[in-house]
Amino acid sequence: MDAVFKALSDDTRRQLLDMLKEKDGQTLSELESNLGMTRFGVMKHLKVLEEASLVVTRKSGRFKYHYLNAVPLQTVIDRWIDPLVQKPLSRIVLDLKAELEGDDPVSIDTKTEKPDFVLETFIKTTPQKLWEALTKPEHIEKYHFSHARPNAEKKAGTRVDYILPNGNNMLTFEVVDEEPGKRLDMTFEPNFIDGTEVPVTRCVYEVEEQGDVCKLTIMHFQLVPALEGVRSGWSSIASGLKTYLESGEILFSGEA
Repeated sequence: MDAVFKALSDDTRRQLLDMLKEKDGQTLSELESNLGMTRFGVMKHLKVLEEASLVVTRKSGRFKYHYLNAVPLQTVIDRWIDPLVQKPLSRIVLDLKAELEGDDPVSIDTKTEKPDFVLETFIKTTPQKLWEALTKPEHIEKYHFSHARPNAEKKAGTRVDYILPNGNNMLTFEVVDEEPGKRLDMTFEPNFIDGTEVPVTRCVYEVEEQGDVCKLTIMHFQLVPALEGVRSGWSSIASGLKTYLESGEILFSGEA
């Protein structure tokens, strides 16, 4: 946590995070153009933010894009702030409007396209345990918010519904492609508000073993403004997943 607080202690670094919050996936040139300092100075601040995992990068073609990674902040909120203010555990409270735009979600190539949202977290676990936690219903319900429960294991060709206690379908994933233990590519079909039509998009989980920890990368593609609240939802899920696998503590219970 020291690296997070150190990164947040500087006004320029906070400004960089604000810029990425307003527009995620910016290049160094874009960030530099809005700050009154040298390119080298911006790079130094970005390095501090990356070391704190508050910013992650993704290359697409010849460009390197920077993304706000809210997981460390969410961990602070879950550990200290929420228990004090007793906020509800639900992280998806979206004011959605019907908005359909973008390409067919199944037709895009998520291995080459630039994602709109990237999140990274490091979890002390094995690739097998992490993969099971990402795909098996009995694990997912231990860390997923909104009391949603999947009705099937996530694997290639399956559709998995997340069902609320009242029987309504909150969310559906359709697994487009998988590399077992490494990569899960899915459509993301939200039904957060009854009677509201929202677009189908794409999301990807990537698992990479790094010594005694695993790096989990979550990417979301085609994020239209109506789905902006999903960013905080992913951060909550990643934080709950990390806590569940490392300590067994359940932050987001599947109970109504």
